[in-house]
This record gives sequence, C-alpha cells and structure tokens, in this order.
Amino acid sequence: MTARLLRLVATALAWGLAAGSAQAHPHVWVTMTSELVYAPDGAVTGVRQIWTFDDMYSAFATQGLESKEKGKFTREELADLAEVNITSLKDFDYFTFAKANGKKTLFADPKDYWLEYKDAVLVLRFTLPFKAPVKAKALDIEVYDPSYFVDFSFAEQAAVTLAGAPPQCRFTVHKPTDPNTSANAQPLSESFFTDQSNYGAAFANKVSVTCP
Repeated sequence: MTARLLRLVATALAWGLAAGSAQAHPHVWVTMTSELVYAPDGAVTGVRQIWTFDDMYSAFATQGLESKEKGKFTREELADLAEVNITSLKDFDYFTFAKANGKKTLFADPKDYWLEYKDAVLVLRFTLPFKAPVKAKALDIEVYDPSYFVDFSFAEQAAVTLAGAPPQCRFTVHKPTDPNTSANAQPLSESFFTDQSNYGAAFANKVSVTCP
C-alpha cells in the first residue's frame, strides 16, 4: 500500500509540475486524437479525447502497481491511477481551451474516463463536455500545456473527427510550428524568454471548425 500511495502521489506531482513551473522543454509526451461530439440540433456537446502517453512516463506511472498478470494491467487495476490523473488535470483546465465565435467557452467536469495499458504505454480516454451545448459558426479547440512540461501532438492519422456534425461543417487542423525554425519566424522578444508562464501556447495544437 505504501508503494502504491507513493506512486499515486508522484504521478499527481508530475502533472502538477506541468502548470507550476516554466520549462524550456517537455518531460512528458502525449499523442492524441480528438472527436467533437454533436447533438441532433447541430450543437457541439463536448470533446472526446484519447491521449497516449510516452513509454517512459507509462513505466513511471505504473511502477509498483499490482496486477494479476505481469506486464499487463486491466481497466480496473488502473482505475485509481485514472482518478488521480483526471483530478490533477482539473486545476489545469485539462490543457484544453475553446472559443466559440471568438469568445471563451467553458467545459464541465470530464466523464466516461478510464485508462488502458496497450503496447506497453498508458492511454487515457475521457469526454470533456461543454457546460452548455455550443452552436457557433466558428469553433476553435486548442490543446497545450502553458509551461510546455507536457508536449501534445496529434496522431498522424484520423487525428480529428466530427461525430454527428451537420454535413456542411468543415474543420482544419493546425499543428504547432517551432517559432525558432518557422520560415516565417520573427525575432523573439526578450519578454518571450523572461515570462514563460504561457510559453507552451507557441506549441498549441488547434482544431478550427466552421459551420454555416
């Protein structure tokens, strides 16, 4: 029990560092897919996220975790760890930010969340509902860690889907570009390096949806 408690606390602290300290480079890597969920009336009700963690973080997070079969973990055996991750992510807005028609739109607490262990890595699945269904001609969803402790990147294939969206709706995926290597990069100001409270915004992954 002691080892298990220490593991859970350490995992929570790892997430806590993500928003609590400015970092020049990430320490955790997440590959993600996002599904925007639509109601029959055309309103967006939320976002289903699938986050696949890197192998080093996965090994750290599962260290000392009891399992019936060595090297494998069931959904039930990972339930406490899933709870710790979701609880700690709440303070950081789940690294997910939305704007509808240019105005900030708030999310409610996540639901239907669980962890699975697949191909030696952890995969966190959760649904992040809006506090109220959103009808907008322009909807932007960004995923990033302001401190850049966690690096997010979209999966190479089927990174974004629209579930039940009106047929006229279209989306564009904007992947982050290193501001230092972009062909259009401008010299970075001194404040960029001295005030890194939102450094990770430069590496944001963005989905822009337009509907008539």
